[in-house]
Amino acid sequence: RGSVEFHSADKYDSRDVERLMKDDALVDGYLTWRHSVVDDTLKMIDESLQWRKEYNVNDLTESSIPRWMFETGAVYLHGYDKEDNKLFWFKVKLHVKDAKTTVDKKRYVAFWLERYAKREPGMPLTVVFDMSESGLSNIDMDFVKYIINCFKVYYPKFLSKMIIVEMPWIMNAAWKIVKTWLGPEAISKLKFVSKADIQTFISPEHLPPHMGGTDQFKYSYPPLPDDDFQSPISENGPIVSEDESEVKDTESECKESLESSFNTELALRPKKVNFVDDGVKPDDLERQDSSSRLRGARKPLTTFKGTLLHVSPAEELSFGSRDTEKKCLIILNNVTKNQVAFKVRTTAPEKYRVKPSSSSCEAGASVDIIVSLHGGFQASPQDRFLVMAAEMEPGAGAGSPELAQFWKDVPKAKIMEHRLRCHVLESPKSILSSPSDSLSSTPTGDTQDLQTALMRLMVSNSRLEQKLDACLWLQKVLLVLVSILMAFTIYSLWTS
Repeated sequence: RGSVEFHSADKYDSRDVERLMKDDALVDGYLTWRHSVVDDTLKMIDESLQWRKEYNVNDLTESSIPRWMFETGAVYLHGYDKEDNKLFWFKVKLHVKDAKTTVDKKRYVAFWLERYAKREPGMPLTVVFDMSESGLSNIDMDFVKYIINCFKVYYPKFLSKMIIVEMPWIMNAAWKIVKTWLGPEAISKLKFVSKADIQTFISPEHLPPHMGGTDQFKYSYPPLPDDDFQSPISENGPIVSEDESEVKDTESECKESLESSFNTELALRPKKVNFVDDGVKPDDLERQDSSSRLRGARKPLTTFKGTLLHVSPAEELSFGSRDTEKKCLIILNNVTKNQVAFKVRTTAPEKYRVKPSSSSCEAGASVDIIVSLHGGFQASPQDRFLVMAAEMEPGAGAGSPELAQFWKDVPKAKIMEHRLRCHVLESPKSILSSPSDSLSSTPTGDTQDLQTALMRLMVSNSRLEQKLDACLWLQKVLLVLVSILMAFTIYSLWTS
């Protein structure tokens, strides 16, 4: 790292250097891709950081890319392969070689990759070159080489595989040149397929009809199509979207006036008195209600520290097939001095119930959000959740109409976003096969959490044992070498 830091002021963006110094996973990615050869790794880091500064990658935004590029639909993220890797589509027939737009096209690809890297850190991509109806006029070798370099140098370990669909025979020679640009690892990731065998890698539900699939997705812009996040369903039914809020405002006002008159009528009626034990306070009852609501929810063990909210868990919600694994808890902690509005969205709104899905959190307070599977649905690794948060002005209202209007007016730059993946728990196999074990009762939520923590501890312990074995082996080798060196030294002194 010292060699990288030496020239950082002239060659690199200081933000990239700072991240490199702090992010061990990033450095490990470079080292792994270069087989732990330090010189090769430093060369790769040097090239990558120079590229990031040249293309100003840290400051690439939707508004910094020409709008017509988004409108063509030549490049976008959508769907997943059979290994749950996001699909990065290149519609080759929509690409026309033009030297005037080359730099903008390269920045466009960098925009998508950087956007994905920030939202799904460490998650690989599957690149799909859809060459249907394409010809020689659509092939830009310089652009193809750039795309390969993006995965070979700039984003190490990002490439799961590169699928070339329906390549015309006339382009065989061009792709033979492409293979020479790829290293041995990348060549093994190259897959040439036809419409008949693409389903080996991608299921029909994530393939367009012209590839024999059932995905009716049609690219349009705006908005960007990579998220597919929608409002989930609350426990009281579908949530009113921001687009519908204006239509519903009048209805809500009428409802509020009706409720007001109804409450007035109730106030005039004689009230029934419920006698409560003097030892039980209202606060205790509220805590009991809260604890019963949270009972059975999987508690988070990790935390993402955002600018407005700390979100627990940090990366994923874990669901399983058993009744005790159908509910997860998201905890939001407000770390600002003002009220923060938040909402939760998901890519599978029909599966999950979220309560609350949209509300606000007072300064320094925390909010518990219950996410539960509904109606016999099973969780999928492809499901995603998006937590959105924005700081509110002091004294701002926190009712449903006020929040709906707030989300309409708040600038995108002021919205904090954090994504959560869905992890599907495997059914644990019985360690003991005795009949008495089969009679054991179903574990509670707390027991499940303890088992999860124990499994992680066992995995960590196994890794430490492997490292310890390697250290002991190295120690033995060093002792042998030292012994040989001492024997040689003594022999030299004796003979002299």
